[in-house]
Amino acid sequence: MPCYDPKFFAGKRVFLTGHTGFKGSWLCKMLVMAGAQVTGYSLEPPTDPDLFSISGVEPQIHSIIGDIRDFTALQKAFEVARPEIVLHLAAQPIVRDSYKDPRYTYETNVMGTVNLLECVRLAAAAGHGPRSVLNVTTDKVYHNNEWAWGYRENEPLDGFDPYSNSKSCSELVTHSYVNSFFGDGSIAISTARAGNVIGGGDFANDRIIPDCVRAMKKKEAIGVRNPYSTRPYQHVLEPLAAYLMIAQKQYENPALAGYYNVGPDDCDCITTGNLVDLFCRCWGGNARWENRAEANAPHEANFLKLDCSKLKTTFGWMPRWHIDECMGKTVAFSKIWLSGGNVPAEMEREIHEFLREDQE
Repeated sequence: MPCYDPKFFAGKRVFLTGHTGFKGSWLCKMLVMAGAQVTGYSLEPPTDPDLFSISGVEPQIHSIIGDIRDFTALQKAFEVARPEIVLHLAAQPIVRDSYKDPRYTYETNVMGTVNLLECVRLAAAAGHGPRSVLNVTTDKVYHNNEWAWGYRENEPLDGFDPYSNSKSCSELVTHSYVNSFFGDGSIAISTARAGNVIGGGDFANDRIIPDCVRAMKKKEAIGVRNPYSTRPYQHVLEPLAAYLMIAQKQYENPALAGYYNVGPDDCDCITTGNLVDLFCRCWGGNARWENRAEANAPHEANFLKLDCSKLKTTFGWMPRWHIDECMGKTVAFSKIWLSGGNVPAEMEREIHEFLREDQE
């Protein structure tokens, strides 16, 4: 099944925002293993513990701690890096946090995108712009009608909560920059709208798998706020591999630039309650969960899934690991971390396995 080619990234200069986060740390590891020259720009890791620190990847990249809202610092880092490929992941990514601090969420997710694309525009004007840019948003950018079929890339963008809406705005900013400044196709710019991810090393607040692992560490029942909400769940390596594939393919052929959903097959769109049931079965022992639905909780979508036909037909892409296998790997990783095992080796093993399956 088509995927990214690690050999393509060998020696390539890659500028990655949000590199200290969960997905960013995994992506750093994938790029380092491929031999890329990675410059990361991000805030300090957002959690304690954090995957970036325990992944062992920091000495292998050029890590710059900075705020995506600080245009001067961002542009300086961008100019020094002179990237060929740009991957924009920096964001305030939590729905419930966006209700607590909407202004910060919009500043980060909207103006952060403006700042990044301004760096691209100015570098291009100076004659050394990147060839491939990917802005990572979310499946929540769509106006959610709570219907049973997946949203396609041409559906209206209108996220409900400040997080989702700010990501809709990030999409529109990207569209405007493409139309206004890069219409000649000299720089290939795409967005990727990914669904919910699970995997080892996620320590974020208000995410279900980290909540599960924290409960297991404390030997407590898992509290589930929205057991009946349906989401598209996929292993973290699935969208990251798709991001690298899009970045590579549009680098080679700018006509492939566009807007792509990245999500699992319909069989992996399940309720949160079913997801936690699966976690408990994989974990074993006395793992169990309780329904802790909150009265008057902030609004979150109840039913959401993506139609990924465009990604499949354009690139021949298909998801590799279904939800049972995703959960097995997530639980195995989490137990390695809890026991003080070798996390960097486990990350490398999973990446090698993912790529090996692509070659079979």
